[in-house]
Amino acid sequence: MRLYRLLSIALALLLFISIGSVAQAQKSVKLSDAQIENIVKRSYQYVAMFNVNSKGALDESNPMSTHGYNKVHSSTALLDHRIRVIARPNNDTLYTVGMVDVTKEPIVMKIPAFDSTYVSLMVTGYDHYVNIPKSTSMGKDIFAKPSTILFYSERTPGYHGESVAGVDKIFEATGDFLSAVLRVMPHAAEPTRLEANRAAMQAVTVEPLSEFLGRGDGEAHVVPWDSAPGVNRNLDLAKDMARFPPFGSDFEIFEDRFIEVMQFVVNHTSFDPKDELDAGLLAALEPLGIVPGKTYDPDAAPEIDGAELRAVAQRVARESLAKFGDGAWMSKNATRFFLPKGEMTLDRMVTQSVAGPIGQPASQALYPPVATEDGKAMNAMHDYEIVMAAKDMPPVKAFWSMTLYENETGFFVPNDRFKYSVGENAGYKLDKDGGIRIVIAAEKPDGVPEENWLPITREDLDLDIVMRLYIPDLARYANWSPPVARRID
Repeated sequence: MRLYRLLSIALALLLFISIGSVAQAQKSVKLSDAQIENIVKRSYQYVAMFNVNSKGALDESNPMSTHGYNKVHSSTALLDHRIRVIARPNNDTLYTVGMVDVTKEPIVMKIPAFDSTYVSLMVTGYDHYVNIPKSTSMGKDIFAKPSTILFYSERTPGYHGESVAGVDKIFEATGDFLSAVLRVMPHAAEPTRLEANRAAMQAVTVEPLSEFLGRGDGEAHVVPWDSAPGVNRNLDLAKDMARFPPFGSDFEIFEDRFIEVMQFVVNHTSFDPKDELDAGLLAALEPLGIVPGKTYDPDAAPEIDGAELRAVAQRVARESLAKFGDGAWMSKNATRFFLPKGEMTLDRMVTQSVAGPIGQPASQALYPPVATEDGKAMNAMHDYEIVMAAKDMPPVKAFWSMTLYENETGFFVPNDRFKYSVGENAGYKLDKDGGIRIVIAAEKPDGVPEENWLPITREDLDLDIVMRLYIPDLARYANWSPPVARRID
């Protein structure tokens, strides 16, 4: 009996010490206002891209999802208002999305030939630096024949960039989880080219290097998920989802699970101590105990004021979006977005991450906003027109488009016509002199071609318009001004 009492006392003491240790480990971290703002700004790019890439690979409600990593999905129709997984999506090219995981071995993407004026391959990790390994801007015949590209990171086991027979290009990524996105101008007005490009998109595959070399395990991860008979997609997806923190909205991450997500992100991202943005991020996260290589422990993680973090993130987002209405700021920065590592500033990185992640650099595309004539925000309570004479048409070597969005969400404006943009692929009609008049209105005005009408519902809803100029003529762009929207009701 005495022994039993002694054991009981000992266990009670151990339990007390354990509870005290956990309570001490979970101590609250008090951050200054300056620290919180610095943390939000330096981590926004990672939070945004964690959500974007997770939704691209793991979101069952996302029609563009690959339903797991190391799989491919092709969208062979232009996106519509049902796509609500990324702000300011594209409505003028088709997408083939490969979600790539290089944590076990290198991954090889096989790309067939395309017959298109514009195709690009964009690769982006959690750090939101944009890389373009291949594009028709590098030569009009660059996609004229099939090719292969191998992806790996510094953490990929057993591989360090060696040449591989049959691989045309080797790409070292700064992260372990990547989106490898092919944008394809579909040539919608040319049925033969359109169908050929759709077929090529559906033939894109990704596979582990061992499979590529014929030494794989026979699993069916070579075939795009939506055309692979007999693949248990739900099982594959469940296994993938278990490896990642839950995704959601950016503000939700900041409020509810910032430490968990950022610990995961830094464990799967390469950092350069000489890079100012890299060093600044790691220094900002250190007071929260977030360092590369550390295992996240919910019992030991410090408590932070998530509501305050969210509030600052929301303010930073509003301030970033407002910069698109600042003519002087846009004139200075318009050609400096979506660049590779080492070529970005924190200000531009936050702005692009808020406004619409995974755009392309100026060599591929420019995204000038269309301001209003009076400088006020466009609102769906009114109608507007945008007029460009032939001499004022966008300076492009490939093609251009103009897309309408809800200002706050960055999503397409829903309508029964599924019409969100004006351009060569979504439809447009030039006047006899080579110019164009585009109208944003609740009802189509007389004399306006159907292709040039962007419909809205009469409601108190702020709107914005973004142009896309593919392979812009940068010399001409320097002396060109985007058109303005003029209220007409």
